[in-house]
Amino acid sequence: MEEFVYDAVYLRREDFEEGRVLFETWDPNAQYAWDAGVAIGRYLQELKAGRLIGRSCPECQRIMIPPRMFCESCFCATDQWVPLEDTGTVLTFSRCYVTWDVIQLEKPKMPAVIEIDGASPGMGILHLLGEVDPGLEIGMRVQAIWKPPEERSGSITDIAYFRPLEPSEE
Repeated sequence: MEEFVYDAVYLRREDFEEGRVLFETWDPNAQYAWDAGVAIGRYLQELKAGRLIGRSCPECQRIMIPPRMFCESCFCATDQWVPLEDTGTVLTFSRCYVTWDVIQLEKPKMPAVIEIDGASPGMGILHLLGEVDPGLEIGMRVQAIWKPPEERSGSITDIAYFRPLEPSEE
């Protein structure tokens, strides 16, 4: 069996500057368009209006949020828009003391999966909790706190956060 020995070749800045390495640069015109589609497009419009909406499956009767045009359980096309409450139940949460870009926080952010009232069990959205105390727990009832209408843009951040509901508010 033959043994091959390769010499490493390292490129240096001078190799490019002095023309020993051929290369080309250009400014690509990388334009693109993004379409949210029928279900998410309508969902985003409703968020801008301060409402939550889902889709219902005629076959298995699930009401899904975020809405989709096909049910992933039975593969049937969904057929109706369903208005939903802006209240729900905390299914799970986390206390995050570090931001996405690794900046330490003194006060934690608390993302949670919230099962939305009116949707099928287990159907919910991921969002931030606010106005919570150390007594936060799974099963806590919460309500959306919406940004003022003039600040909404048609995104999930049109809901500023979810806050705990007082027993008297239910």
